[in-house]
Amino acid sequence: MGGCTAISLSLLSLSPERKVKCYNEYFVNGYVFHTEEYGHGRKTYNIGVCIKGSTSSEFEVDYYSRLEEVIELQYHSEQNRVFLFKCYWYDATDRGIKVDPHYGLVEINSKARHCNVNDVFVFTKQCQQVYYTYTPSFRKNRSRVDWLSILKTKPRGRVEIVHDENEDTSVIDKVFQVVS
Repeated sequence: MGGCTAISLSLLSLSPERKVKCYNEYFVNGYVFHTEEYGHGRKTYNIGVCIKGSTSSEFEVDYYSRLEEVIELQYHSEQNRVFLFKCYWYDATDRGIKVDPHYGLVEINSKARHCNVNDVFVFTKQCQQVYYTYTPSFRKNRSRVDWLSILKTKPRGRVEIVHDENEDTSVIDKVFQVVS
């Protein structure tokens, strides 16, 4: 087992193969993502990407983007593949993001791009899906036309089960029916 792992790591330490595969859509973490070009004009516009991050302080920050490309890199064997999203990242500073203190609604300035435009790739496994929408009241206020509201979604491929601490979760082996 250790020898196989060492071989995989040594292959990953080499540069990837020169051929790259690109995809229009990708399913990961229970979400179906579309590239912006592929999603344009479709009923479902699944281009919103969110990743959890942190800053040098103790606060966690969510970073938001639009998906531009899905890229598959292969490292000298079929088993050593890496999938990446190339994204257009929005500015996550106070200039580009606002959180409503009362409702917790997150808004992003769609014209404010993240300052580090060379850092555009993220591993697909890190991503959650979000949707961007205009808040109806903002359409009347022209100074807010570039601001989008962010709606976080739940994965489609997973079912969340909430357990009550007081609930008995033991497995019952016998099935019975009450007869009246």
